[in-house]
Amino acid sequence: MKKILIINGHPDKESFNFGLSESYKKGAKKSNAEIKEINIRELNFNPNLQFGYRKRTSLEPDLLDAQIKLKWADHLVWVYPVWWSSVPAIMKGFLDRVLLPGFAFNKREKSLFSDKCFTGKTARIICTLDQPAWYYKWIYRNPSHNAMKKGTLSFIGVKKVRITTIGPIRLSKEKVRVKWLKKVEKLGQMNK
Repeated sequence: MKKILIINGHPDKESFNFGLSESYKKGAKKSNAEIKEINIRELNFNPNLQFGYRKRTSLEPDLLDAQIKLKWADHLVWVYPVWWSSVPAIMKGFLDRVLLPGFAFNKREKSLFSDKCFTGKTARIICTLDQPAWYYKWIYRNPSHNAMKKGTLSFIGVKKVRITTIGPIRLSKEKVRVKWLKKVEKLGQMNK
């Protein structure tokens, strides 16, 4: 049985992103996957990595619980809007505070390289845009995709990362949104 963790990075619980998370979960339940969730907006934590890696900041209970869920999962599903070609601030703070040395990777002595602690896991990124996906790809060169897939997930050992880009959302009609919800539900059912 596949263990799936759905991480929602949108700060507004009434957003379309929460609908996408629910659709993925609905599909995953049909496949009898074991599912856990993290809604970053509900966590109580300071998103600022105040001292960088120079000095350890104690993790709040919600972040300790998040680390347990991240280690538990086989498949990580990240759902978030692309804002300013990046992830929302609260999600960036979550990444900074949770994916720490000694948990997500281990620095090698006298080396620029590190050992990855999330090898063997897979991931799906589901992100929304206020522009067409093709425009984001060809004009901007997918900066948030590259940051999450290569700069974050690959860095900690997650090699198989698939991306679903949905946009434009802002001017989309209900019919288009329903179509996307159904597509994301199918992704959940396939555990992809």
